[in-house]
Amino acid sequence: MDFSKFISGKRIYLREVRLSDVTEQYYNWLNDPEINQFLETKFVPRSLGNIAEFVKRMDGNENEPFFAICLNEDDRHVGNIKIGPINWHHRSADISLFVGDKNLWGKGIASEAIQLVTDFGFRTLNLNKIKAGCYAGNLGSAKAFERCGFTREGLLREQFISRGQKIDMIVLGITATDYWK
Repeated sequence: MDFSKFISGKRIYLREVRLSDVTEQYYNWLNDPEINQFLETKFVPRSLGNIAEFVKRMDGNENEPFFAICLNEDDRHVGNIKIGPINWHHRSADISLFVGDKNLWGKGIASEAIQLVTDFGFRTLNLNKIKAGCYAGNLGSAKAFERCGFTREGLLREQFISRGQKIDMIVLGITATDYWK
């Protein structure tokens, strides 16, 4: 059994994010304006040191499982996905993710990662509700969640301000009832 593949899918697998993942490539992802345009991390420049501190802080965090998205074909780390923070009382959590390798955008990698972590949330963590939010202009992200059974539950008007513009937030969610149908 390969313990590095915590959750396996057809084309990808999820495993813990490791300090060895904190490379020049990871640094470039978080500081690339095209990649981070819809990420909240874009507001503060990232260094290898603060990325490593974040990875250390997230390691083993039961309230926010944090996974590396890796390709099955060559074990390459291509992005990250997180489920949490988890509200154990209400059995709910949020999903956030990014695919850093631009060559994989639009190829279903995000959808597969969302499906894998959604399955984990309902089957393993026994959650009742999983939510996600994205900038209104991030239609690719909204579509990826919808392909995985999430429904648009609302629009938070002017939720974000980025580059001087007010931006709406699309709110998506899936319940355990809908998941198990």
